[in-house]
Amino acid sequence: MQALLDTIAQFQMPTDACRIFHGRGGRYPGCEHLVLDAFPPVLVLTSFQPLDEAQLGTIGQALENRWAQLGNTQTLNWVFQMRQPGAKAETRLMSGSVPEPHTVTEAGLQYRAHVLRGQNHGIFLDMAQGRQWVRAHIENHPEHRHGLKVLNLFAYTCAFSVVALDAGARQVLNMDMAQGALATGQQNHQLNGLTGASFLAHDIFSSWGKITRGGPYHLIIIDPPSYQKGSFVATKDYAKLMRRLPDLLRPGGHVLLCLNAPELNTAFLQDQMAEIAPELQFVERVANPAVFADVDEERSLKVLVYRAPPSTAAAE
Repeated sequence: MQALLDTIAQFQMPTDACRIFHGRGGRYPGCEHLVLDAFPPVLVLTSFQPLDEAQLGTIGQALENRWAQLGNTQTLNWVFQMRQPGAKAETRLMSGSVPEPHTVTEAGLQYRAHVLRGQNHGIFLDMAQGRQWVRAHIENHPEHRHGLKVLNLFAYTCAFSVVALDAGARQVLNMDMAQGALATGQQNHQLNGLTGASFLAHDIFSSWGKITRGGPYHLIIIDPPSYQKGSFVATKDYAKLMRRLPDLLRPGGHVLLCLNAPELNTAFLQDQMAEIAPELQFVERVANPAVFADVDEERSLKVLVYRAPPSTAAAE
C-alpha cells in the first residue's frame, strides 16, 4: 500500500469532487485494488478486494496524520467501501460524518452525492473531461445563440444535462430506467437554477418513438453501463443504439459515445460505427483526467466523438 500512503502524505484536500489516488490504473504495483476519492467534505476509500482491520488502521492513521498536518481542527470525515464482483458493496463510515443532504461541486456546478448508498455516488469522477468537452462544444457552437437540443441517454443523475444547460443548451431530454437516479438529476438542476430539461424513466429500447419526436438533436450523449443484466450489455446492445443515430442527429450534429469496459477497446466502438453508421465521421477521443492514467489506455474509460455530415441547406 506504500504508493497510496505516499499520496496521502502529500495530498491537499480539494474543493471539487475528484479522484486523489487511482490504483486501478495499474501504475502502482500492489495497489491495483485501491482508489481514494474526495467528495468534500468527505474522503472515500474504495477497495476491490478485502482489507483487514490492520490495513484499514494503517490507512486511517495516515489520513488522520495528514489531516492534522493540513491544520484542520474539525474531525476527518472518511468512508470505506469494499466492492467485489458479484457481491453487494459494503460501506462503512470510519470517522466523522457525511452531510445530509450532501452537495459537492465540480467546475462551479453543484451535484448531490450519496457516498453511503450503493456503489455509485451520484457523479462519475472519471467523466469530468467528458463534461468539460460538452461545455466547450455548446459554448462554441455556431448555433449557440439559438440554443441547442441535446439527448442524454442513460442519463443517471443527469450531470451532462446540468453542464449542457449551464453552457447554453435550450433543451435536454434525459432518459434512464432508474426513476431514483432521475429524481436526483432533477435535484441537480434545481440546485443550479436550471430549466429546459425533461426526464423520462423509460427503457430506451422501447422508447424510440418518444426519442424521435423530441429530435433531431444537435448533440447526443450515450453513456451506458458496460454490463447491466436486463438493461444494457455493451457487446450486443451498443449496435442497436448506433443504428438510430443517423436519423436522430441534425446535419452536422455530434454524438458522444462512452464506454467504461476494460475488456472492450476503442476498436470495439470504431469498427461497429464504421459498419453500422459509416456516414458519421470520427472526430476525436476525449482524454481522461490525468489522475485516471492507466498502464493501458485501452482499459480505461473511452469517450469518442462522432459528427454527422453537414447539410447544404440552412439549419432550422
